[in-house]
Amino acid sequence: MATVVDLRDSWGAFGESDFSPISTTPLRTVVHMLRTLVHMGYLLLAGAIAAEVGATTAMKYSDGFSRLGPSLLTLLGYLVSFGLLAQTLKTVSVGTAYAIWAGAGTAAIATIGIVFLGEGMTVAKAAGIALIIAGVVVLNLGGAH
Repeated sequence: MATVVDLRDSWGAFGESDFSPISTTPLRTVVHMLRTLVHMGYLLLAGAIAAEVGATTAMKYSDGFSRLGPSLLTLLGYLVSFGLLAQTLKTVSVGTAYAIWAGAGTAAIATIGIVFLGEGMTVAKAAGIALIIAGVVVLNLGGAH
């Protein structure tokens, strides 16, 4: 007598997986691909934010674009940032992507200024950073993506 092995529970501790060949249907495959693309969009967005923050930080050291190295890093960082942001917009809505990109970048640059560049922290600056972060959270909780 042949033994039938049910592989569904062997795909992970969280039960049946979207990757399970037993449970894959065309609809589930499409849903899984769309989720992967959206997650990839947010990874690309994180890269765009990092590149923008790096470019803006390099701009601080470019001395009004009079220093070649930091000026080239600024240019390269913004090219990478906009390229990744453009790719992000294939899977994430433009309003959400831009709000996160601009807000997270602004909060990160303000924090870098305070921590590494000796800029002062004021109540208004702290409140502004907190409001930016809260706004990004609200956008995501509201299903804007």
